[in-house]
Amino acid sequence: MQPIKNIKPKELVPGITGYYAHGSSLTFGYVELLEGSNIPMHHHVHEQITYIIEVQLDMVIGGVACSLTAGMYHVIPSDTPHSATAKTFCKVIDAFSPAREDYKT
Repeated sequence: MQPIKNIKPKELVPGITGYYAHGSSLTFGYVELLEGSNIPMHHHVHEQITYIIEVQLDMVIGGVACSLTAGMYHVIPSDTPHSATAKTFCKVIDAFSPAREDYKT
């Protein structure tokens, strides 16, 4: 056991840094997003659950705009196009299944 921020950080795009723990079939991530940072529209085979710890994350999921605030979550099905924009500094939890092999390095 260790604090999640002791894990080597992974910069997803400028302004977005994740700390990822991996099980055999699941990846769990704590992610910090700087104000104005953006994850462009993308999709992946992994089912994803995003939970907002602090403030607000604006997302487009499957063509539908949604604004997630602290305490809210969204389940993103496999291969569903989605994007995210941080209007302010925010903190989120992301969980992926199957495990994100591309996040292990």
